[in-house]
Amino acid sequence: AQSENVLGYFVNVERIPNSCSQPPNHISLKDGKILVNLSMAYYRLNISAYNEAGESPRAIFIVPEFPVTDLPGQIHVRSQGTNAVVTWTPEYKPKCFVVDWGTSKENMHMKIITTATGNFTLDNFQPYELYKIMVHASDVCQCESFLTHEKTFGVTHFYFVEGVPRTGPANVTILNITKHSALVKWTEIPAEDRLGFLQGYRVSYTDSSRKKSPAVTLNASITSYHLTGLKEKTTYRVQILGFTNAGEGPPTLSQPFSTPKYGTVEPLCICITQHES
Repeated sequence: AQSENVLGYFVNVERIPNSCSQPPNHISLKDGKILVNLSMAYYRLNISAYNEAGESPRAIFIVPEFPVTDLPGQIHVRSQGTNAVVTWTPEYKPKCFVVDWGTSKENMHMKIITTATGNFTLDNFQPYELYKIMVHASDVCQCESFLTHEKTFGVTHFYFVEGVPRTGPANVTILNITKHSALVKWTEIPAEDRLGFLQGYRVSYTDSSRKKSPAVTLNASITSYHLTGLKEKTTYRVQILGFTNAGEGPPTLSQPFSTPKYGTVEPLCICITQHES
């Protein structure tokens, strides 16, 4: 609304995190738009307008995360003692690597590696936490040049130590109950409760005599299962648990449900015809 009073804009592009000592890149613009080529690291933009009277308060914009597609390399991470060792394919040796790792944009570490190496070591890991690791490459190794020369080589996720899920899936519901079948649905275990890479779910059921069925193992992307082979007029309870490479988490129990004695009742049509006498 007051753009006619604006002479230009100041934009500071700040990398998160930034272990370099220089201040963020300071850009002066006449127009209200900017095109910046960035890596997949986290960035914060501080934007202010100015005129002859001075500078406005700054607006802060966090660059959204980019989808991980078409990256040139694959990152591999393994635990070693209290640290993690990072390797990559294909073999690539730029002048330097810039590495980010952490559990969120508010908790990232940054490391600059300027030696020709086939792997490097990272620290500051905690068990049962999901880490994002980003490796960027640059052929210019001065800190002030990273913003414009840094290109993301690869991204991966890593648990330093995996645990079992602390909860089972939520919102277990039983639908479409017939004499011999039922459909069970659930919502996936939240990421913060998995404590490891979720490998899948196991579904079993127990009848009123406490006889338990063999567990069926499902892929982690599946959140429903069709129970078959049930007995008519019988009460059941379904158990569902998630598992990681570390083992199984606690099961979630459904509310009891009962199969009917009769199947689905088909509509009955009674036709009456009248005969003339």
